[in-house]
Amino acid sequence: MSLVSGPGRAPSTGIGLPTELQLVVEKHVQYIQSLDKRKDELEYWLTEHLRLSGIYWGLTALHLLRHPDALPRQETIEFVLSCQHTNGGFGAAPGHDAHMLYTVSAVQILVTIDALDQLDKHGRHDRNGVGRYIAGLQNRDDGSFAGDEWGETDSRFLFGALNALSLLRLLPLVDVPKAVTHVQACLNFDGGYGVSPGAESHAGQVYVCVGALAIAGQLDLVDRDRLGGWLSERQLDSGGLNGRPEKLQDVCYSWWVGSSLAMIDKMHWIDKDKLAEFILQCQDTELGGIADRPGDMVDVFHTVFAVAGLSLIGYPGLEPVDPV
Repeated sequence: MSLVSGPGRAPSTGIGLPTELQLVVEKHVQYIQSLDKRKDELEYWLTEHLRLSGIYWGLTALHLLRHPDALPRQETIEFVLSCQHTNGGFGAAPGHDAHMLYTVSAVQILVTIDALDQLDKHGRHDRNGVGRYIAGLQNRDDGSFAGDEWGETDSRFLFGALNALSLLRLLPLVDVPKAVTHVQACLNFDGGYGVSPGAESHAGQVYVCVGALAIAGQLDLVDRDRLGGWLSERQLDSGGLNGRPEKLQDVCYSWWVGSSLAMIDKMHWIDKDKLAEFILQCQDTELGGIADRPGDMVDVFHTVFAVAGLSLIGYPGLEPVDPV
């Protein structure tokens, strides 16, 4: 799966848009299917460090678009397993170092296509080995998680760990109460959460922190009105959402903000119709794919989170998405 941007581009606002905006499902399916056929482009190889996550993004978009079999299942399994290390973790591509983020993507892919049994049979480690790798990255003193052996911590890694372990049914391998304590240490006065204690609130970090609390069964710790207010203020006049104050709208926040609002039952605090219109304006209706905003080039990252955002707000014809 290529992370190459383009070749399509979302039309500039009001230019070349159909009178009645609709999601061009077949075009998006074809766009995702085409991404692994661009190996003669330099950008294909420059984005190798994102390969495994790219497969997850494309696969998830296809499932939400109700085309779950649009990618070859066996080839997908073989590639995922080729990325596993002897320590149980997964790298972004064969030969890349193991990292929490790509280990999470690997687990999510295998669960999505019902292939955990293939991990147990043919992986360098079975699911228990993967669980031990993830658990080994937790700091048992403060509950945080490192991304890899070099020790960088980030609330994304904590959420990823709980997400993957819950999918593997191995959550008891880690200290969940300590993880919850660390999440709460990332809480700010405005109700949002940061990448670490003391860091500014950001919609992406809100999603991972609230998602971690949801997995831990601790959503009662969230100040729903305060956080809901901060999240709803992310909607701009265009209908799109931004990640923090004074930033431009970006279609990916349709997911980060929208799913966070859904988890705290505040989805009705934003204008869903305006959000849907903004997302649909970010499509390339001829070649498929969705961009961050009108006028920019499409890519698979923004495609999946745009489709997920539409699913969250109940856009017709899409598979319902779990906000966690």
